[in-house]
Amino acid sequence: MKKRTPVIMNMSGIYREEKFWKGQETVWVEAEDITGTNCYCDEDARTEISCRIDKFSPEGVHFIDSGNYHYLTRLWIGKIQQPFRLLVFDNHTDMQPPAFGGLLSCGGWIAAALEELTNLRQVILIGPDENAYSQVDERLRKKVVFLSRETLLTMEEEEICGFLKKVMMDSELPVYLSVDKDVLGSKEVSTAWSQGDMKLTTLLAGVKTMLECGKSNEDRFLGVDICGEADVNGIHDNDGNDRANLQLLKLLCI
Repeated sequence: MKKRTPVIMNMSGIYREEKFWKGQETVWVEAEDITGTNCYCDEDARTEISCRIDKFSPEGVHFIDSGNYHYLTRLWIGKIQQPFRLLVFDNHTDMQPPAFGGLLSCGGWIAAALEELTNLRQVILIGPDENAYSQVDERLRKKVVFLSRETLLTMEEEEICGFLKKVMMDSELPVYLSVDKDVLGSKEVSTAWSQGDMKLTTLLAGVKTMLECGKSNEDRFLGVDICGEADVNGIHDNDGNDRANLQLLKLLCI
């Protein structure tokens, strides 16, 4: 992955309560003033956000706030100008049918990306439960490689890393990685959504495997975004998120 200054998208103000970015070279995109962004992104908000990230590359590391704003991945990957694959860690499918006039949403952004982006050739989705995935449109599932929450519980860390290595090596198409920390267990982090069971050490080992696979060709691993912060307006604990973000940042920016 090409080295670029990490981008922090300030959508809710939650990052001001965290410390992982302090002492690190980062660039902030201020978007807290934009209305119409929480969970759903209306057309005016989408236009304004796109304008504010226009000068930034999809390559590198992007922190995109809580899962309420996971739809920002759709905007980042829309900037990729070559065929690619999308690998997502998430406790939810994010492939719900469009609602509210087809607005881009945190619950349906992967479906939107598959429908709209001709360069997106495949999604590798890791983390949702089998029942949730069974409700995804069959047309979309044909473009998805799926590893369920139930299957993850039966796998050792080495097996998960082996799966990711195979994903990286099976195709010459580069990969963009999107991590929603709600795939992690509640003992690891505190997020705004229901959470899975994965350990942070397993997630870090998986990301490290992907980076190692891309060492021989830095273009194989395009970029990454990270969400899953706590709800800034609810009762929350940022310590776990701070630790996870710092470890991910150090791993990705070595």
